[in-house]
Amino acid sequence: MTDNVSKKIDDIDINRIKELIPHRYPMLLVDKLCEIYLGEKAIGKKAVTMNEPYFQGHFPEKPVMPGVLIVEAMAQTAAALVMLSLGEDAEGKLVYFMSIDNAKFRKPVEPGDMLELHVTKQQNRRNIWVFSAQGIVDGVVVADATFKAMIAI
Repeated sequence: MTDNVSKKIDDIDINRIKELIPHRYPMLLVDKLCEIYLGEKAIGKKAVTMNEPYFQGHFPEKPVMPGVLIVEAMAQTAAALVMLSLGEDAEGKLVYFMSIDNAKFRKPVEPGDMLELHVTKQQNRRNIWVFSAQGIVDGVVVADATFKAMIAI
């Protein structure tokens, strides 16, 4: 890890996120990162719109963002934070899910919602990172989970 750990940095936009993680439409689920403290925590933002491809089938009469995609958005936020935190040491590396624990979905996320993805590092040993995360809409926790990820070396 670089000596940037715990340093607060400016918000980053979708273009910078695309430089950090390989995800692309329709699987890129983070639009912006803010409140970034390198090596510690960040908040991702996802503007949920009716144009999302999954709403065609989930569910046509009552569109709801699938819970697995909320967790994926949390993980992408964490992956971008890891890549930012590692700096040049992380160039060209991927972050893979290892486990997801205690995932809970408390309220539906619908078109028009601004989903905030709060991720906080719980532990980091070599190439393994553990995060706790919450999905929040309008100040209300809609989902939370703990997950473990590995940096491919």
